[in-house]
Amino acid sequence: MKSMLSQRRNWIWLALLSLLMVGAGLGLRQPLNVDEERFLGVSLEMLQSGSWFIPHRAGEIYPDKPPLFMWAVASLTQLTGAPRIALFLPALLAGVVSTLCLYDLGRRLWNRRIGTIAALLFLATYQTYSVLRAGQIDGFLCLWTSLGLYGLIRHLLLGPAWRWFYLACAAMGFGIISKGVGFLPSLILIPYVYAVRKGWPGVVAMPGRGRAWALGLAATLAAIAVWLVPLLVTVSLTGDADSLAYVREILLRQTAQRYANAWHHREPFWYFFAEVIPKYWLPLVLALPWLVPAWRRQLAKRDGRVLVLLGWVVLVLLFFSLSSGKRKLYIFPALPGLVLLVAPLVPWLLRRWFARRPRGRQVFVGLTLFWFCAWFARGFVEPLKDGSNPHETIMREVAESTGGADLVLTHWREGHWLFARQPIVHFGFDADASVDKAAEWLRKQPGTFALVPARELVRCFDPEKARKVGGTSRAEWLLVGADADNGQCRGEAAKVYRFAWQTALR
Repeated sequence: MKSMLSQRRNWIWLALLSLLMVGAGLGLRQPLNVDEERFLGVSLEMLQSGSWFIPHRAGEIYPDKPPLFMWAVASLTQLTGAPRIALFLPALLAGVVSTLCLYDLGRRLWNRRIGTIAALLFLATYQTYSVLRAGQIDGFLCLWTSLGLYGLIRHLLLGPAWRWFYLACAAMGFGIISKGVGFLPSLILIPYVYAVRKGWPGVVAMPGRGRAWALGLAATLAAIAVWLVPLLVTVSLTGDADSLAYVREILLRQTAQRYANAWHHREPFWYFFAEVIPKYWLPLVLALPWLVPAWRRQLAKRDGRVLVLLGWVVLVLLFFSLSSGKRKLYIFPALPGLVLLVAPLVPWLLRRWFARRPRGRQVFVGLTLFWFCAWFARGFVEPLKDGSNPHETIMREVAESTGGADLVLTHWREGHWLFARQPIVHFGFDADASVDKAAEWLRKQPGTFALVPARELVRCFDPEKARKVGGTSRAEWLLVGADADNGQCRGEAAKVYRFAWQTALR
């Protein structure tokens, strides 16, 4: 009974610690980067239009990501009535669940102390904050990756546990309809099969269960079908060209084609190892000179737990390194596996480091407390330092200057649409020659205005008749009316999108 109460206390205080660390500053944070602006805008437009299976961005279909994260944000917005908070709640939930999963896995694979260390290491790692405090898909993906990894480890290393296996497979399915790489936990089957065939201790062999294994694939497909089946039914009933193009884009170009030949964020093979891991996996990377030889010794002793976990981390890093497109946050799914590898060695490392330094352990504890306090404080300081979104300031001034008249957007970013306080017109998010088309539109629609970046202004408009309304990291923006037209530009728009928020974001 005493043991159960102690274990329950561990669960509670780790959950509270993760809420404090990841949730610090919640309510002060604003959607600031393009990802946060985009995903919040798509979620709010879902609520407004009711188009849940085919997302839209300012009236135009948004084909880059599956919709599960946007569903979560939209649902939480309905529940809380606070979209600026709802945007960050999925990642907060992921942080709590991931922390508890790592504690429980460490406890079951080794002991309660190792479980606690694993949870603390996860919360202490820099990338945990850079991802889980942002309102982006990768934080939400962490929820499904952690559940997938948890269920698979319970089955493969601590099983048989078929229910946990099926939960893991369903979690991977939901991960896939959050972001295509939701299948990553399944890569753990590769080192697992090797360990089973070589007879390594620490893994559970389950021969002759082909049907039971196949049900895992069915669970994954069932989770994917939550979105894919209604999508295909909707497209088959409407049959319009835009919907068909969306299906091709989201199922083919944004998955396999993007992985094989990315058109954004192109980096060399060694990018993660040279530029991301040394910074974003602090403080774990500081112990690598001792960890690598220790892992080598554990593999020499045929420890199946280390083989499977280390093999999975290596495979995830290799998977992302082989793609030409790379971003810092891509390798975050590998972090929970790395934490489980490091945690059992921490007590040994501390004894090794501080055996001849009696005060060293006290210094280490002090530094650890300072590290956690600094990250907690940063959760409040950073939003105050960042201030308000410049797009919000610009769109408020534009609405006041134009009296709420129709506004044509050119070379626009998601923030212009998210914070719009008047009807907007555009010609497609990636439209070419949009300033030329805007000039033509103003000629035919007197009384409307256009928002133009400074670098494009003089080609089509008179700078003397343009009004500066503010700047962002990408451009200085100017407001023009039909009277500013210099007559030099012509451009007919093949498509025109009109959009207006029923309730502007406050």
